[in-house]
Amino acid sequence: MSLILKAVENVPLIKKGDDIADIICKNADIADKDIIVIASTIVSKAEGMTFREEDIIPTAEAERIAALNGKGSRFVQAILDESIEVFTEAPFMLVRNKNGHVCINAGIDGSNVGGGFLLKLPNKPDNYAAAIGRKIEEKTGKKISVIITDTNGRAFKEGQTNVAIGLYNIKPILPWVGEKDLYDKVLEISEEAVADEIAGAANLIMGEGGGGVPAVIVSGLDLYTDEAVSVTEMYRSKERDVLIRGLLELKDKNE
Repeated sequence: MSLILKAVENVPLIKKGDDIADIICKNADIADKDIIVIASTIVSKAEGMTFREEDIIPTAEAERIAALNGKGSRFVQAILDESIEVFTEAPFMLVRNKNGHVCINAGIDGSNVGGGFLLKLPNKPDNYAAAIGRKIEEKTGKKISVIITDTNGRAFKEGQTNVAIGLYNIKPILPWVGEKDLYDKVLEISEEAVADEIAGAANLIMGEGGGGVPAVIVSGLDLYTDEAVSVTEMYRSKERDVLIRGLLELKDKNE
C-alpha cells in the first residue's frame, strides 16, 4: 500500500457562488477511489457564510460571558448563535455547534477571509460534501470520496491538526473489533478514526498560512463506500464522553 497526497494547484480566491467541484476538476487529475480533501474555509466562502462582527447585536448573556473571557460581546454572541451547547465560557468558549461538532468558538474564524469579515463553518457539512462529490463524479465519471476539514486543537496536547467535519462516500471509523493481533488476541475496542487521520495527513500539504492550498487529492487508500455515511458517527454521546460530563458538572458547580 502506498499513500500519495497531491495539492490541487491554482485554486483562486473563492467567492460566494463559486463552483468548488468545477474548480477542482479543472485543476486536478482524479482517479477512481481518490479521496478529495477540502478545507471548510472555501466551502463556507462559496456558500456565503461570511459576516461582519459589527452587524451582531449582543444579548445580556453574551455581555456576561464576554466579561469573563475578555472577548468582544458581539463575537461571543456570534458563537452563541452557532452553538447548541456551551461547555466552557472562559478562558475560551468550547461549544457544540449546530452540526454537533465540539470545537472552540463554534469554528468561527477570521483567518484567510479578508475584508474585515469573519467566517462560520458550513451548515450541514455532510450535505456539502455530498453535493461537491456528486458533481465531481458527474464531471469525471469516477467514483470518489470527499472529506471536508477544519483545524482543531486537541485535549492534553499543544498544537492543532485537521479533522473531518463533513463526509461523502467514506466511513469515518474503521472498526478493528473482532480482528486478531500479532499474538492471536482478539481486539475488543479498537476503532481507527480514518477520516481524521486522512484530514491530518492532508494538512501537511494544505498548510495554515497565506501560501497554503485548500484542496488535496489523496490516492492509494481503498476506503470508498457507496453506503450512506455521516461525520456524526464519530461524535461520542454525552453518556459515554467522560470529558464532556466533567466539564458540564464543573460548569453547574460554578453557576
